[in-house]
Amino acid sequence: MKVIDLRSDTVTHPTKSMLDAMASAELGDEGFADDPTVNLLQEKVADMMGKEAALFMPSGTMANLSAILTHCERGDEIILGDLSHIYVYEYGAASSLGGIIYKPLANADNGTLDINSVYEATKKLSARFPNTALVCLENTHNRCSGAVLPQEYVRSVSDVSHNNGTAVHLDGARIFNAAIAQNLPPKELVSTVDSAMFCFSKGLSCPVGSILLGTKDFIAKAKVMRNTLGGGMRQVGILAAAALVALEEMIDRLSEDHHNARLLSDGLRNLEHVRVQSDVIETNIVIFEIPERDTQELLSLFGDRGLMVSNPYGDKIRMVTHYGISEQDIYDALSVVKSVVESN
Repeated sequence: MKVIDLRSDTVTHPTKSMLDAMASAELGDEGFADDPTVNLLQEKVADMMGKEAALFMPSGTMANLSAILTHCERGDEIILGDLSHIYVYEYGAASSLGGIIYKPLANADNGTLDINSVYEATKKLSARFPNTALVCLENTHNRCSGAVLPQEYVRSVSDVSHNNGTAVHLDGARIFNAAIAQNLPPKELVSTVDSAMFCFSKGLSCPVGSILLGTKDFIAKAKVMRNTLGGGMRQVGILAAAALVALEEMIDRLSEDHHNARLLSDGLRNLEHVRVQSDVIETNIVIFEIPERDTQELLSLFGDRGLMVSNPYGDKIRMVTHYGISEQDIYDALSVVKSVVESN
């Protein structure tokens, strides 16, 4: 039976050119900062994103946590969305490991936070209140159907936060999806924030890895945090080699994933009883529900027919398009959903 895996873009496998590059990568010891391939990757990413320095990370979660721990002292407060990946899916690690307070604001359907709420939250009122050290944004926004943050909005949040003495970190796990969707250079999307990270292991199809961006001083401190968390590695050039290939070969093709996601969304809207969460699909994530049907049963029925999806929360079902999914796979997935819906 053919399997169509739409659970996430993290299920992608490295391409042949990535595997070839990994097999022939020039290696050193990253612990001594002499792995030439990861050094090249960090220099290349810093240059393409317009930042002073970059640091390879084992995961996006570690990249975000290292950034937060670098920006904040114990007892500081961070502002972030109540639907954000950092708040919902990253184990409360900034609190448990760093003594940092989360102050969530409501995410709008498009992934944004209300500007006035950000202003009020970052105002320094008195010494009785926690120091608000950081605002965290997410672009694209996972739980908001892959919504893209408008660049003018990111600039406005940065201006408001900086005027109140608060830094801004961007969780840009899928930043290249946002860049392709807006037809903007990636460096523009991080130009106003103090730090940012993105993942190689999602739409770019690498086996492992993320990267953190910032000033040289920030990255030097973040490296200490990363290593404290156990994220220092040795011959990491094997992984960096795949990332270098991804930067050359995998970014422009993300538009194919966006096309397939829109095709999927349009097809789901045409099915009776199916409710798609977002009116507009901007990137590669489609979230929907089928009211009055048991979600776990639906996942089982889909799986029996070779369609793998995820249940991120509540009764929501998520499908994510990626390099391993063709247009024909979308039509086949829609046929499975249709057959399950009509079987009730």
